[in-house]
Amino acid sequence: MRIIGGGAGVARLPAGPAGAARRAFTLCYIARMKDLAGKHIVLGLSGGIACYKAAELCRALIKAGATVQVVMTEAAGQFITPVTMQALSGRPVFTSQWDARTAGGADNNMPHINLSREADAIVVAPASADFMAKLLHGRADDLLSLMCLARPLESVPLVLAPAMNREMWSHPATQRNVEQLRADGATVLDVGVGDQACGESGDGRMLEPDELLYELTRFFTPKVLAGHHVLVSAGPTFEAIDPVRGLTNLSSGKMGFAIARAAHEAGAQVTLVAGPVALPTPRGVGRINVKSALNMQKTLNVLAQTCSVFVSAAAVADWRPASEATQKIKKDGSGDVPTLSFIENPDILAGIAASARAQSGALYCVGFAAESHDLVQHAQTKRVRKGVPLLVGNIGPDTFGQDDNALLLVDEQGTTELPRASKLVLARQLVQEIARRVPRTAA
Repeated sequence: MRIIGGGAGVARLPAGPAGAARRAFTLCYIARMKDLAGKHIVLGLSGGIACYKAAELCRALIKAGATVQVVMTEAAGQFITPVTMQALSGRPVFTSQWDARTAGGADNNMPHINLSREADAIVVAPASADFMAKLLHGRADDLLSLMCLARPLESVPLVLAPAMNREMWSHPATQRNVEQLRADGATVLDVGVGDQACGESGDGRMLEPDELLYELTRFFTPKVLAGHHVLVSAGPTFEAIDPVRGLTNLSSGKMGFAIARAAHEAGAQVTLVAGPVALPTPRGVGRINVKSALNMQKTLNVLAQTCSVFVSAAAVADWRPASEATQKIKKDGSGDVPTLSFIENPDILAGIAASARAQSGALYCVGFAAESHDLVQHAQTKRVRKGVPLLVGNIGPDTFGQDDNALLLVDEQGTTELPRASKLVLARQLVQEIARRVPRTAA
Protein backbone atom coordinates (compact mmCIF):
# COMPACT_ATOMS: atom_id res chain seq x y z
CA MET A 1 0.00 0.00 0.00
CA ARG A 2 1.45 3.33 -1.02
CA ILE A 3 0.22 6.56 0.52
CA ILE A 4 0.49 9.70 -1.59
CA GLY A 5 0.56 12.89 0.42
CA GLY A 6 -0.65 13.34 4.00
CA GLY A 7 -0.25 16.39 6.19
CA ALA A 8 -0.63 20.05 5.39
CA GLY A 9 1.63 20.18 2.39
CA VAL A 10 0.26 17.40 0.21
CA ALA A 11 -1.36 17.35 -3.16
CA ARG A 12 0.89 19.76 -4.99
CA LEU A 13 0.21 19.84 -8.68
CA PRO A 14 3.02 18.93 -11.05
CA ALA A 15 5.41 21.48 -12.46
CA GLY A 16 5.63 22.31 -16.16
CA PRO A 17 2.96 23.01 -18.76
CA ALA A 18 0.67 20.19 -17.64
CA GLY A 19 0.78 21.34 -14.04
CA ALA A 20 0.25 24.96 -15.04
CA ALA A 21 -2.80 24.04 -17.09
CA ARG A 22 -4.23 21.98 -14.26
CA ARG A 23 -3.58 24.77 -11.76
CA ALA A 24 -5.35 27.24 -14.02
CA PHE A 25 -8.34 24.90 -14.36
CA THR A 26 -8.44 24.32 -10.60
CA LEU A 27 -8.19 28.04 -9.90
CA CYS A 28 -11.03 28.86 -12.27
CA TYR A 29 -13.19 26.04 -10.96
CA ILE A 30 -12.73 27.08 -7.35
CA ALA A 31 -13.34 30.71 -8.16
CA ARG A 32 -16.64 29.94 -9.89
CA MET A 33 -17.92 28.58 -6.60
CA LYS A 34 -17.96 32.07 -5.05
CA ASP A 35 -16.63 30.49 -1.89
CA LEU A 36 -15.63 33.85 -0.44
CA ALA A 37 -18.77 35.80 -1.30
CA GLY A 38 -19.28 38.65 1.15
CA LYS A 39 -15.77 38.44 2.60
CA HIS A 40 -13.49 41.46 2.70
CA ILE A 41 -9.82 40.56 2.59
CA VAL A 42 -6.97 42.95 3.30
CA LEU A 43 -4.13 41.57 1.19
CA GLY A 44 -0.70 42.62 2.43
CA LEU A 45 2.45 42.31 0.34
CA SER A 46 5.90 42.37 1.91
CA GLY A 47 9.13 42.31 -0.08
CA GLY A 48 9.84 39.21 -2.16
CA ILE A 49 9.79 37.90 -5.70
CA ALA A 50 6.62 35.96 -4.80
CA CYS A 51 4.76 39.27 -5.12
CA TYR A 52 3.97 38.19 -8.67
CA LYS A 53 1.86 35.36 -7.21
CA ALA A 54 0.01 37.90 -5.06
CA ALA A 55 -1.29 39.53 -8.23
CA GLU A 56 -2.87 36.26 -9.36
CA LEU A 57 -4.15 35.62 -5.83
CA CYS A 58 -5.82 39.04 -5.76
CA ARG A 59 -7.64 38.30 -9.00
CA ALA A 60 -8.67 34.84 -7.78
CA LEU A 61 -10.03 36.23 -4.50
CA ILE A 62 -12.23 38.65 -6.38
CA LYS A 63 -13.47 35.92 -8.73
CA ALA A 64 -14.32 33.90 -5.62
CA GLY A 65 -16.60 36.72 -4.47
CA ALA A 66 -14.37 38.63 -2.04
CA THR A 67 -13.50 42.30 -2.01
CA VAL A 68 -9.78 42.99 -1.68
CA GLN A 69 -7.92 45.94 -0.22
CA VAL A 70 -4.20 45.84 -0.98
CA VAL A 71 -1.56 47.18 1.40
CA MET A 72 2.07 47.08 0.30
CA THR A 73 5.40 47.68 1.99
CA GLU A 74 8.07 49.80 0.34
CA ALA A 75 10.06 46.63 -0.35
CA ALA A 76 7.07 45.01 -2.08
CA GLY A 77 6.99 48.00 -4.43
CA GLN A 78 10.42 46.97 -5.69
CA PHE A 79 8.91 43.76 -7.09
CA ILE A 80 5.44 44.78 -8.28
CA THR A 81 3.85 48.20 -8.67
CA PRO A 82 0.87 49.55 -6.76
CA VAL A 83 -0.64 50.35 -10.18
CA THR A 84 -0.82 46.64 -10.99
CA MET A 85 -2.46 45.77 -7.69
CA GLN A 86 -4.92 48.66 -7.98
CA ALA A 87 -5.94 47.54 -11.44
CA LEU A 88 -6.54 43.99 -10.17
CA SER A 89 -8.28 44.89 -6.91
CA GLY A 90 -10.29 47.84 -8.19
CA ARG A 91 -9.30 49.82 -5.09
CA PRO A 92 -6.56 52.36 -4.32
CA VAL A 93 -3.48 50.69 -2.88
CA PHE A 94 -2.13 51.92 0.47
CA THR A 95 1.63 51.97 0.99
CA SER A 96 2.31 54.49 3.77
CA GLN A 97 1.13 55.03 7.33
CA TRP A 98 1.11 58.73 6.46
CA ASP A 99 -1.39 58.27 3.63
CA ALA A 100 -4.08 60.90 4.20
CA ARG A 101 -6.69 59.33 1.89
CA THR A 102 -9.95 58.09 3.31
CA ALA A 103 -9.53 54.50 4.48
CA GLY A 104 -12.23 52.14 5.67
CA GLY A 105 -14.82 54.88 5.36
CA ALA A 106 -12.98 57.12 7.83
CA ASP A 107 -11.11 60.32 7.07
CA ASN A 108 -8.91 60.63 10.15
CA ASN A 109 -5.52 59.88 8.60
CA MET A 110 -5.28 56.54 10.43
CA PRO A 111 -5.19 53.90 7.72
CA HIS A 112 -3.54 51.38 10.06
CA ILE A 113 -6.71 51.48 12.17
CA ASN A 114 -9.38 51.96 9.58
CA LEU A 115 -8.29 49.38 7.03
CA SER A 116 -8.36 46.53 9.53
CA ARG A 117 -11.74 47.36 11.03
CA GLU A 118 -13.72 46.32 7.96
CA ALA A 119 -11.61 43.21 7.25
CA ASP A 120 -12.76 39.63 7.68
CA ALA A 121 -9.10 38.64 7.56
CA ILE A 122 -5.68 40.12 6.90
CA VAL A 123 -3.65 37.93 4.56
CA VAL A 124 0.04 38.70 4.07
CA ALA A 125 1.30 37.00 0.91
CA PRO A 126 4.22 36.99 0.58
CA ALA A 127 5.30 37.20 4.21
CA SER A 128 9.08 37.61 4.18
CA ALA A 129 11.41 36.41 6.92
CA ASP A 130 12.04 40.03 7.91
CA PHE A 131 8.35 40.85 8.08
CA MET A 132 7.55 37.84 10.26
CA ALA A 133 10.44 38.72 12.59
CA LYS A 134 9.05 42.23 12.80
CA LEU A 135 5.59 40.96 13.75
CA LEU A 136 7.05 38.63 16.37
CA HIS A 137 8.66 41.50 18.22
CA GLY A 138 5.73 43.88 17.81
CA ARG A 139 7.68 46.28 15.63
CA ALA A 140 5.48 48.56 13.59
CA ASP A 141 7.49 50.92 11.41
CA ASP A 142 5.38 50.69 8.25
CA LEU A 143 1.69 50.63 7.41
CA LEU A 144 1.40 46.85 6.98
CA SER A 145 3.06 45.97 10.30
CA LEU A 146 1.15 48.77 12.05
CA MET A 147 -2.12 47.40 10.72
CA CYS A 148 -1.30 43.83 11.80
CA LEU A 149 -0.44 45.04 15.30
CA ALA A 150 -3.49 47.30 15.58
CA ARG A 151 -6.05 44.80 14.29
CA PRO A 152 -8.73 43.56 16.71
CA LEU A 153 -7.29 40.18 17.72
CA GLU A 154 -10.63 38.51 18.41
CA SER A 155 -12.39 39.49 15.19
CA VAL A 156 -9.73 39.97 12.51
CA PRO A 157 -7.55 36.88 11.98
CA LEU A 158 -4.06 37.18 10.55
CA VAL A 159 -2.98 34.68 7.88
CA LEU A 160 0.67 34.59 6.78
CA ALA A 161 2.00 32.92 3.63
CA PRO A 162 5.79 32.69 4.05
CA ALA A 163 8.10 33.09 1.05
CA MET A 164 11.88 33.01 1.18
CA ASN A 165 15.06 31.15 0.23
CA ARG A 166 15.31 27.59 1.52
CA GLU A 167 18.20 28.44 3.87
CA MET A 168 16.27 31.36 5.31
CA TRP A 169 13.22 29.16 5.85
CA SER A 170 15.17 26.40 7.61
CA HIS A 171 17.16 28.80 9.79
CA PRO A 172 16.46 28.20 13.50
CA ALA A 173 15.54 31.86 14.00
CA THR A 174 12.85 31.69 11.30
CA GLN A 175 11.44 28.44 12.67
CA ARG A 176 11.33 29.90 16.20
CA ASN A 177 9.53 32.95 14.84
CA VAL A 178 6.97 30.81 13.00
CA GLU A 179 6.17 28.79 16.11
CA GLN A 180 5.83 31.90 18.26
CA LEU A 181 3.61 33.64 15.71
CA ARG A 182 1.33 30.59 15.76
CA ALA A 183 1.34 30.66 19.55
CA ASP A 184 0.37 34.34 19.37
CA GLY A 185 -2.70 33.45 17.33
CA ALA A 186 -1.55 33.99 13.74
CA THR A 187 -2.21 31.34 11.11
CA VAL A 188 1.12 30.60 9.41
CA LEU A 189 0.63 28.47 6.32
CA ASP A 190 3.13 25.92 5.16
CA VAL A 191 5.52 26.58 2.27
CA GLY A 192 5.91 25.00 -1.12
CA VAL A 193 8.80 22.87 -2.29
CA GLY A 194 10.57 23.27 -5.60
CA ASP A 195 12.68 25.54 -7.74
CA GLN A 196 13.34 29.01 -6.35
CA ALA A 197 14.01 32.27 -8.13
CA CYS A 198 17.58 32.32 -6.78
CA GLY A 199 18.34 29.13 -8.69
CA GLU A 200 18.24 26.82 -5.68
CA SER A 201 15.57 24.24 -4.91
CA GLY A 202 13.87 23.22 -1.69
CA ASP A 203 11.44 24.43 0.96
CA GLY A 204 10.51 28.07 1.26
CA ARG A 205 8.64 29.12 -1.86
CA MET A 206 5.21 30.62 -1.35
CA LEU A 207 2.22 28.39 -2.02
CA GLU A 208 0.60 28.71 -5.42
CA PRO A 209 -2.45 31.01 -5.75
CA ASP A 210 -4.87 28.08 -6.04
CA GLU A 211 -3.40 26.55 -2.87
CA LEU A 212 -3.71 29.86 -1.03
CA LEU A 213 -7.27 30.27 -2.23
CA TYR A 214 -8.08 26.80 -0.94
CA GLU A 215 -6.48 27.56 2.44
CA LEU A 216 -8.57 30.73 2.79
CA THR A 217 -11.74 28.89 1.80
CA ARG A 218 -10.95 26.22 4.37
CA PHE A 219 -10.12 28.90 6.95
CA PHE A 220 -13.64 30.29 6.78
CA THR A 221 -15.37 26.88 6.68
CA PRO A 222 -16.97 25.80 10.00
CA LYS A 223 -15.03 22.84 11.39
CA VAL A 224 -18.05 20.59 11.88
CA LEU A 225 -15.93 17.44 11.48
CA ALA A 226 -13.00 18.54 13.63
CA GLY A 227 -11.51 15.59 15.45
CA HIS A 228 -12.90 13.05 13.00
CA HIS A 229 -10.92 10.81 10.67
CA VAL A 230 -12.91 10.43 7.46
CA LEU A 231 -12.21 7.57 5.07
CA VAL A 232 -13.47 8.05 1.49
CA SER A 233 -13.41 5.59 -1.39
CA ALA A 234 -13.72 6.98 -4.92
CA GLY A 235 -13.57 6.08 -8.58
CA PRO A 236 -13.98 2.77 -10.38
CA THR A 237 -12.20 -0.51 -9.92
CA PHE A 238 -10.43 -2.40 -12.71
CA GLU A 239 -10.84 -6.16 -12.95
CA ALA A 240 -8.15 -7.65 -15.18
CA ILE A 241 -9.04 -10.12 -17.94
CA ASP A 242 -5.49 -10.39 -19.26
CA PRO A 243 -2.38 -8.19 -19.01
CA VAL A 244 -3.88 -5.51 -21.31
CA ARG A 245 -7.67 -5.73 -20.86
CA GLY A 246 -10.11 -5.52 -18.02
CA LEU A 247 -13.60 -4.67 -16.80
CA THR A 248 -14.30 -1.25 -15.38
CA ASN A 249 -17.03 1.40 -15.41
CA LEU A 250 -17.58 5.06 -16.24
CA SER A 251 -17.09 6.45 -12.72
CA SER A 252 -14.79 9.48 -12.85
CA GLY A 253 -14.15 9.67 -9.11
CA LYS A 254 -15.09 13.36 -9.04
CA MET A 255 -17.84 12.98 -6.44
CA GLY A 256 -15.62 11.04 -4.04
CA PHE A 257 -12.75 13.47 -4.49
CA ALA A 258 -15.12 16.39 -3.83
CA ILE A 259 -16.30 14.68 -0.63
CA ALA A 260 -12.70 14.22 0.49
CA ARG A 261 -12.02 17.91 -0.08
CA ALA A 262 -15.21 19.01 1.67
CA ALA A 263 -14.45 16.82 4.69
CA HIS A 264 -10.96 18.33 4.92
CA GLU A 265 -12.42 21.84 4.67
CA ALA A 266 -14.68 20.89 7.58
CA GLY A 267 -11.70 20.09 9.78
CA ALA A 268 -11.42 16.31 9.41
CA GLN A 269 -8.33 14.22 8.83
CA VAL A 270 -9.10 12.60 5.48
CA THR A 271 -7.78 9.49 3.79
CA LEU A 272 -8.85 8.88 0.20
CA VAL A 273 -8.71 5.41 -1.35
CA ALA A 274 -8.93 5.89 -5.10
CA GLY A 275 -9.40 3.53 -7.97
CA PRO A 276 -7.69 4.23 -11.31
CA VAL A 277 -8.54 7.88 -12.03
CA ALA A 278 -6.50 10.81 -13.30
CA LEU A 279 -7.54 13.41 -10.71
CA PRO A 280 -5.27 15.59 -8.56
CA THR A 281 -5.36 14.77 -4.86
CA PRO A 282 -7.29 17.37 -2.86
CA ARG A 283 -4.96 19.50 -0.80
CA GLY A 284 -4.37 18.20 2.71
CA VAL A 285 -5.80 14.76 1.92
CA GLY A 286 -3.83 11.51 2.21
CA ARG A 287 -4.32 9.25 -0.80
CA ILE A 288 -3.89 5.53 -1.46
CA ASN A 289 -4.20 4.26 -5.02
CA VAL A 290 -5.73 0.84 -5.63
CA LYS A 291 -6.83 -1.05 -8.72
CA SER A 292 -9.15 -3.99 -8.22
CA ALA A 293 -12.09 -4.56 -5.90
CA LEU A 294 -10.02 -6.98 -3.83
CA ASN A 295 -7.23 -4.39 -3.56
CA MET A 296 -9.75 -1.82 -2.41
CA GLN A 297 -11.36 -4.18 0.09
CA LYS A 298 -8.04 -5.08 1.70
CA THR A 299 -7.02 -1.43 2.02
CA LEU A 300 -10.37 -0.20 3.32
CA ASN A 301 -10.70 -2.99 5.86
CA VAL A 302 -7.40 -1.95 7.42
CA LEU A 303 -8.17 1.77 7.44
CA ALA A 304 -11.69 1.25 8.78
CA GLN A 305 -10.14 0.13 12.07
CA THR A 306 -9.01 3.68 12.88
CA CYS A 307 -11.42 6.06 11.16
CA SER A 308 -14.69 7.42 12.56
CA VAL A 309 -16.57 8.04 9.29
CA PHE A 310 -16.50 5.92 6.13
CA VAL A 311 -18.00 7.30 2.90
CA SER A 312 -18.15 4.58 0.27
CA ALA A 313 -18.38 6.60 -2.94
CA ALA A 314 -16.40 4.19 -5.14
CA ALA A 315 -18.14 2.36 -7.97
CA VAL A 316 -16.86 -1.11 -7.16
CA ALA A 317 -17.29 -3.76 -9.85
CA ASP A 318 -19.91 -6.33 -8.92
CA TRP A 319 -18.06 -9.15 -10.68
CA ARG A 320 -14.56 -10.06 -11.75
CA PRO A 321 -13.24 -12.69 -14.17
CA ALA A 322 -12.87 -16.07 -12.50
CA SER A 323 -9.29 -16.19 -13.77
CA GLU A 324 -6.83 -13.75 -15.32
CA ALA A 325 -4.97 -14.85 -18.43
CA THR A 326 -1.23 -14.52 -18.06
CA GLN A 327 -0.85 -13.43 -21.69
CA LYS A 328 -2.94 -11.25 -23.98
CA ILE A 329 -5.95 -13.10 -25.41
CA LYS A 330 -5.52 -12.75 -29.17
CA LYS A 331 -7.81 -13.16 -32.13
CA ASP A 332 -6.87 -16.14 -34.29
CA GLY A 333 -9.00 -15.33 -37.33
CA SER A 334 -11.48 -18.13 -36.68
CA GLY A 335 -14.24 -15.84 -35.48
CA ASP A 336 -14.51 -17.74 -32.20
CA VAL A 337 -15.17 -15.54 -29.17
CA PRO A 338 -13.42 -16.39 -25.94
CA THR A 339 -15.65 -17.57 -23.12
CA LEU A 340 -15.32 -15.71 -19.83
CA SER A 341 -16.69 -16.83 -16.50
CA PHE A 342 -17.20 -14.51 -13.56
CA ILE A 343 -17.33 -14.59 -9.80
CA GLU A 344 -18.97 -12.06 -7.53
CA ASN A 345 -16.84 -9.46 -5.81
CA PRO A 346 -17.24 -8.98 -2.06
CA ASP A 347 -19.59 -6.23 -0.84
CA ILE A 348 -17.02 -3.95 0.75
CA LEU A 349 -19.46 -1.52 2.33
CA ALA A 350 -21.72 -4.24 3.78
CA GLY A 351 -18.70 -5.95 5.28
CA ILE A 352 -17.43 -2.82 6.98
CA ALA A 353 -20.93 -1.83 8.11
CA ALA A 354 -21.27 -5.24 9.79
CA SER A 355 -17.98 -4.84 11.68
CA ALA A 356 -17.87 -4.47 15.44
CA ARG A 357 -16.78 -0.83 15.24
CA ALA A 358 -19.65 0.11 12.95
CA GLN A 359 -22.19 -1.83 15.00
CA SER A 360 -21.00 -0.14 18.20
CA GLY A 361 -21.36 3.34 16.70
CA ALA A 362 -17.62 4.05 16.64
CA LEU A 363 -17.71 4.06 12.84
CA TYR A 364 -20.44 5.84 10.86
CA CYS A 365 -20.91 4.38 7.38
CA VAL A 366 -22.31 6.22 4.36
CA GLY A 367 -23.03 4.33 1.15
CA PHE A 368 -23.55 5.41 -2.45
CA ALA A 369 -25.88 3.85 -4.99
CA ALA A 370 -25.53 4.64 -8.68
CA GLU A 371 -28.73 3.51 -10.37
CA SER A 372 -30.16 3.80 -13.87
CA HIS A 373 -33.86 3.89 -12.88
CA ASP A 374 -36.28 3.70 -9.91
CA LEU A 375 -33.78 5.50 -7.71
CA VAL A 376 -35.90 5.82 -4.55
CA GLN A 377 -36.93 2.18 -4.49
CA HIS A 378 -33.46 0.81 -5.22
CA ALA A 379 -31.75 3.19 -2.78
CA GLN A 380 -34.10 2.31 0.08
CA THR A 381 -33.66 -1.38 -0.55
CA LYS A 382 -29.88 -1.09 -0.81
CA ARG A 383 -29.60 0.91 2.44
CA VAL A 384 -31.34 -1.84 4.38
CA ARG A 385 -29.43 -4.63 2.64
CA LYS A 386 -26.06 -3.05 3.29
CA GLY A 387 -26.94 -2.09 6.85
CA VAL A 388 -25.87 1.56 6.70
CA PRO A 389 -27.57 4.50 8.43
CA LEU A 390 -27.28 6.78 5.40
CA LEU A 391 -27.27 5.98 1.70
CA VAL A 392 -26.74 8.50 -1.08
CA GLY A 393 -28.39 7.71 -4.39
CA ASN A 394 -27.88 9.17 -7.83
CA ILE A 395 -28.62 8.31 -11.43
CA GLY A 396 -25.29 7.07 -12.75
CA PRO A 397 -25.70 7.87 -16.47
CA ASP A 398 -26.61 11.47 -15.54
CA THR A 399 -23.47 12.05 -13.52
CA PHE A 400 -20.60 9.85 -14.72
CA GLY A 401 -17.79 12.12 -15.86
CA GLN A 402 -19.79 15.30 -15.13
CA ASP A 403 -18.89 18.15 -12.81
CA ASP A 404 -22.42 18.32 -11.41
CA ASN A 405 -24.90 15.88 -9.95
CA ALA A 406 -28.17 15.52 -8.04
CA LEU A 407 -28.34 13.40 -4.87
CA LEU A 408 -31.00 11.58 -2.90
CA LEU A 409 -30.29 11.03 0.80
CA VAL A 410 -32.00 7.99 2.27
CA ASP A 411 -32.09 7.16 5.98
CA GLU A 412 -34.55 5.55 8.37
CA GLN A 413 -36.59 8.79 8.51
CA GLY A 414 -37.16 8.91 4.75
CA THR A 415 -35.62 10.67 1.79
CA THR A 416 -34.16 14.12 1.16
CA GLU A 417 -33.35 15.50 -2.28
CA LEU A 418 -30.30 17.62 -2.93
CA PRO A 419 -31.04 19.45 -6.21
CA ARG A 420 -28.58 19.39 -9.08
CA ALA A 421 -25.49 21.43 -8.39
CA SER A 422 -21.74 21.15 -8.72
CA LYS A 423 -20.29 18.07 -7.06
CA LEU A 424 -18.31 20.25 -4.68
CA VAL A 425 -21.44 22.07 -3.54
CA LEU A 426 -23.21 18.74 -3.06
CA ALA A 427 -20.20 17.32 -1.23
CA ARG A 428 -20.27 20.22 1.21
CA GLN A 429 -24.01 19.70 1.78
CA LEU A 430 -23.43 15.99 2.36
CA VAL A 431 -20.64 16.73 4.85
CA GLN A 432 -23.04 18.96 6.77
CA GLU A 433 -25.61 16.14 6.81
CA ILE A 434 -23.00 13.68 8.05
CA ALA A 435 -21.84 16.10 10.73
CA ARG A 436 -25.41 16.36 12.04
CA ARG A 437 -25.58 12.59 12.42
CA VAL A 438 -22.22 11.69 13.95
CA PRO A 439 -21.24 12.38 17.56
CA ARG A 440 -19.11 15.41 18.26
CA THR A 441 -15.45 14.61 18.69
CA ALA A 442 -12.98 16.81 20.49
CA ALA A 443 -10.52 18.40 18.09
